[in-house]
Amino acid sequence: MPVSVVSPRPVPGLAAPLRALVRAALAQEGRRAAEVAVVLTDDAALRALNRRWRGIDRATDVLSFGYDEEAAEAVHGDVVVSLERVAGQAKRFRVKPGRELARLVVHGTLHLAGLDHRRSAQRRHMLAREDAALRAARAAVAALEKALA
Repeated sequence: MPVSVVSPRPVPGLAAPLRALVRAALAQEGRRAAEVAVVLTDDAALRALNRRWRGIDRATDVLSFGYDEEAAEAVHGDVVVSLERVAGQAKRFRVKPGRELARLVVHGTLHLAGLDHRRSAQRRHMLAREDAALRAARAAVAALEKALA
């Protein structure tokens, strides 16, 4: 399966919309999933990954790890999301947890596709691509909202 979902506790109705979001985000960038894993975990795991791979000793909401940057069309990698951050940020941004999970998965997937947001122009471009992917996959977003309600 090119897009897999790993979660500490299975949530019915979660895997299919997450797969659809990854595929939609990659398709809009002219890419496809060779093998992508969406890993749902907690702040402690994201903190450990962030410390090990980025030298930043704090939790974060999403990390992406690309494994084959040479492939022009196919993407291999992992998108790791903190479900604790999903819940907290959903409250802070006044959105449903499913919507925030969708945004983070799309954001991480766009990183796998080569987008970044270090500079202001890159941030604007990435935000526009996130919005476009979420609009294109609105049925998947709605399914996530329902699954996490």
